[in-house]
Amino acid sequence: MSPARPNRPSVVVVGAGRLGGALALALAAKRWPVRVLARSEESRRRVLELGLKPATARDVARARVCLLCVPDKAVPSVAEELEPQLARGAALVHCAGALSLEALGPARGRVLGSFHPLVAVSDPRDSLAGNSVALSTRSRWLREVLERMAKDSGLRALRVPEKHRAAYHAGAVLSAGGVVAALSAAVEAFRTAGISEEDALAALLPLTRSALRGVEARGLAAGYTGPIARGDSGVVAAHLAALPSEARAVYRPLSKRGLELVGHRLTPEARAALAKLLE
Repeated sequence: MSPARPNRPSVVVVGAGRLGGALALALAAKRWPVRVLARSEESRRRVLELGLKPATARDVARARVCLLCVPDKAVPSVAEELEPQLARGAALVHCAGALSLEALGPARGRVLGSFHPLVAVSDPRDSLAGNSVALSTRSRWLREVLERMAKDSGLRALRVPEKHRAAYHAGAVLSAGGVVAALSAAVEAFRTAGISEEDALAALLPLTRSALRGVEARGLAAGYTGPIARGDSGVVAAHLAALPSEARAVYRPLSKRGLELVGHRLTPEARAALAKLLE
């Protein structure tokens, strides 16, 4: 028999950190019956300071969804610890982007899933709205619950097949940490020009935001700007000559990627000249 499908089933969030707090606050704001399982006195104080309700052993036993907002390396042990405390029909869900459902242990009839918000949460009071979340589960019931959870949190749901989880997570890392790494090379280039890191970031961050707005409005290829997009091999050659070796090692592959994006708009001569420079 399939489990009942309440509109907003009872949820226990395990972990009172930034993500756990943000998810619990988002769900509570939409009248989900949510409790937070604090695993220390300090965590319990944080739960109360956020205006959330700490979970009791009875709450855990009666929960329909148990959401693990713990560090990736802790997921297997916390899942193993909680599994016998959960009701037979309850779902066990982790929020780790890189981990498969196997990290939750053998299913043994348990409904398993993952719910990974694509957002950098620096404070529990940060809004999740406007971002996406990757969902994975083999249960139709749990998929519907997680999709409702996403909608009520203002998140756009993406379904990620388990066999492609590593590729998905790599893309997520490139879009966040990868951008920061590219910015660090840009700061290094500015430093070569005698500009301090503080002044470099003050200048570069608005530039980066304007580039992202262009991509948001017009897509990747149309939003890509600079000498590669103009087919200006002379400027690119000057860049390569001026950059320190570590920054050049970042500039070259990123520019090759840019050439793949916009090469179809360039003349064959301009495209060939750029490709030769970037080899």
